[in-house]
This record gives sequence, structure tokens and C-alpha cells, in this order.
Amino acid sequence: MSDEPDNSLATRAAIAAGAAAIGSAAIAAALLFVKRRRNRANEKPPHPEQAPETD
Repeated sequence: MSDEPDNSLATRAAIAAGAAAIGSAAIAAALLFVKRRRNRANEKPPHPEQAPETD
């Protein structure tokens, strides 16, 4: 490898595309998490008579 950093346009574009993909995945995960929390918030907890038996 050379000691000179590669500052070509293609390298910068590849880094930007990678960062955009990671950012998009993070946003999608956050939206799924919020949706899941909202769905669980609407569920009513089971009554003690209907709760599963535990030790």
C-alpha cells in the first residue's frame, strides 16, 4: 500500500453511499421500534385470572 491517502471522487462517493445506507437502516430500525411500542401500548394486560401460572 502507498502512504498517500486516496482522495478520489469514487472513494468519496463510496464512503457517502455507505454512510447513507447505515443511516437509512438506523432510521428504519427506529421506526419499527416505535411502531412496535405503540402496538404493545394498546394491548391491555391480562387479568390475574387469565395470567399464566408461574412458580
